[in-house]
Amino acid sequence: MVRSFYSYIRDAWKRPDDSGVSALLWQRLQGWRREGTVVRIEHPTRLDRARALGYRAKQGIVVSRVRVRRGGRRISRYVRGRRTAHMGVRHTSPAKSLQRIAEERASRRFPNMEVLNSYWVGEDGRHRWYEVILVDGHHPAVRADSRLSWMADPVHRGRAERGKTSAGIRGRGMRCRGSGAEKIRPSIRSHANRGK
Repeated sequence: MVRSFYSYIRDAWKRPDDSGVSALLWQRLQGWRREGTVVRIEHPTRLDRARALGYRAKQGIVVSRVRVRRGGRRISRYVRGRRTAHMGVRHTSPAKSLQRIAEERASRRFPNMEVLNSYWVGEDGRHRWYEVILVDGHHPAVRADSRLSWMADPVHRGRAERGKTSAGIRGRGMRCRGSGAEKIRPSIRSHANRGK
């Protein structure tokens, strides 16, 4: 059986300690911490994952690395006359995943492009980094590609903000089936907000 070049990259990321990826990632994180929140990069860090999610090295396609702070939301403790048992300070989490937040930040930075997909590239104690694939649906090179020409349709405008990407569909609970998923459809906020 002939293995592709991308399968070796995938195996190296699956076993980072054995392949030396963990040491390389440790060095990269030191530089990533000094960068901005959304940075355009020339080549994907994980080429196998990017190509599996639709990336192609052609005009009209951009990859950006996005940094998101880990953990729950940080809100101030509100002042009341008496202390209640649950003041809503601990375990205050956002209603979406960090990956969705990263996709929305990249979408705002590149307003003429749409988010195709994203994938994890690294994390430390404070931050998590994702690489987001963005596509200009009106670029001639994208329109000529049968695998990407659907991005030019206006119905796909604002995919990241509307939860239409892969991470968004997962976060909205659209992949749930069977018993226990009755309250999710048509949306999480339907059925008196019982979806989540």
